[in-house]
Amino acid sequence: MTATTATELWSMGVGQLARAIRERRVSSREVVEAHLARIESVNREQNAITAVLRHEALAAADEADRKIAAGDQVGSLHGVPFTIKENIDVAGSATTQGVKALATAVPTLDAPQVANLRQAGAIPIARTNMPDFALRWHTDNALHGATRNPWDPARTPGGSSGGEAVALATGMTPLGLGNDLGGSLRYPSQCTGIAAMRPTLGRVPRASTIEPVDAPISIQLYNSEGPMARHVADLRLALEEMIKPSWRDPWYVPLPLAGPPLARPIRVALVVDPAGQGTAGQVARGVRKAADQLAASGYAVDEVEAPAVALAAETWANLIVADLRVMWPMMSPLVSDDANLFMSSVFEVGNDLDRGAHLQSFMARQSLARAWAEFQVTYPLILAPVSTVPPAAVGADLTPDGVAHLIQAMRMVVAVNLLGLPSASVPVGIDEGLPQAVQIIGPRYREDLCLDAAEALEQACGVFTPIDPR
Repeated sequence: MTATTATELWSMGVGQLARAIRERRVSSREVVEAHLARIESVNREQNAITAVLRHEALAAADEADRKIAAGDQVGSLHGVPFTIKENIDVAGSATTQGVKALATAVPTLDAPQVANLRQAGAIPIARTNMPDFALRWHTDNALHGATRNPWDPARTPGGSSGGEAVALATGMTPLGLGNDLGGSLRYPSQCTGIAAMRPTLGRVPRASTIEPVDAPISIQLYNSEGPMARHVADLRLALEEMIKPSWRDPWYVPLPLAGPPLARPIRVALVVDPAGQGTAGQVARGVRKAADQLAASGYAVDEVEAPAVALAAETWANLIVADLRVMWPMMSPLVSDDANLFMSSVFEVGNDLDRGAHLQSFMARQSLARAWAEFQVTYPLILAPVSTVPPAAVGADLTPDGVAHLIQAMRMVVAVNLLGLPSASVPVGIDEGLPQAVQIIGPRYREDLCLDAAEALEQACGVFTPIDPR
C-alpha cells in the first residue's frame, strides 16, 4: 500500500470503502491499517480516540479478506472500520462513560447496534471520548482529558459525542456510533462539519450489560442511538443495519427505514429563529442558504414557526433536571470537578419542580407531541438551526449564565428530544472559519425523508471533511 493509497483510504466514505473491498480493489486490512496510521498521526493532539482496538481489528480484517477471497456472501459494511463512543457497549472493551470509576467496566455483550453492524461485516477499530456520563455539551473528563476541535481548539468540539465527531472530521474513522439525549449527535456535528442522524425514539434497539442497565424515565424517553459520518449516504447505509431487531430492547419498533411516498413537492417549514429568541448571523446565513438549496431541489419551503418551541425546550429541561436532581448525589463523587461545576450551574438555572409541576410537564409533553404531529401533516419536514450560535468557547458552560445561554441556543435541538422525533444534521458551508450546519426534522419514523433532504443539501453544498487539524 503506497502513501497515496493510504491517504485516499482514510479520506473515503463508508460506501466507497465497502465497494472497494467487495470488488477486491483494496483489502480490508489495508483499510484498517490506513485508519490506524491516521489515528497514530493526528490523535495525540486531538484526543478523540481513547482506546485503539488494534489487534482485534486487524484479526477481523484478515478474516474479512479471507471471506472475500473464498467468494463468501458478505454484508453491506463488510471489512469497513468504525468507532464507538465510550457509553456504548463493545464486548471486551470498557464502557467507561467517561469516568474513572468505570475504567474497568467491561461488558460481556455488544450493544445491539454494535452487534448489528458487526453482522453486516463492519469492524470496531477504536473507542471515542465523551464528557462524564454524557452530561455536557463539551467533551472533557478526568479519565481521558479534553477533545480538541480541529477547526479551532479554542472552541468546543461539542458533546457528548464530541470524540466521534472529531475522529470523523480528521479522518480517523469513516463511521461512528453516538447517542443523543439533548443534541449529543447533532451539536458535535455542527461544531466539526460532519453529518449525523438522530433516529426516532425506539427506532434503534439499545441495551447494556453494565449496571445500572435501566435509566430514569426522562433518559428512556429522550435518548436515541444514531450514526455519524461524513456523507449522508453513509448514515443511511449504517442506519439500515442498526435498526435490525434485538429482543434486548423492549421498546424497539420493528419498521422498515423507507416509508410510503409523499405527495410532491414535499413542504418544508423554515425556522430561522426558533421562538424568536435570537439566532447568530453565522448560523442564520447557513439556514437560509439551506432553504434556498432545498427550494432549488424541488421542495416547497415556507418560513413559518413550529409549535411552542420555547415551551417544548422548557419541558425537556424540567423533566431531565428533575431526574438528575435525584440521581446526582450518587453520581457527583464519581465525576470531574468541571462536570460538577456544570451540573451545579444546571441546577441553579433549572426549575425545581414539585410533584404537581412534574405531572404537568408530562401532560405538556403529550400536548406538544400532538401539536407537532398536526403541524407535520402540512409540513412533514422542518429546517432549523442546530445550536442558534456557533461552537461555544471552551469553558463557556461552566457558569450559570453560560449554561442558561447554551440551553437557550439548543432550544430547537431539545424540542426534538422531548418529542422523540428524527432529525438529520448536515453541514452546509464554512463561515467565519467555522462550519455551518442545519437540522432537518421529520415525522416519527420518517428518517428516510430527513436523509433525502440532507442528501439534497450535501449535493448542493458539498462535503467539508476530512480536514487536517489546525
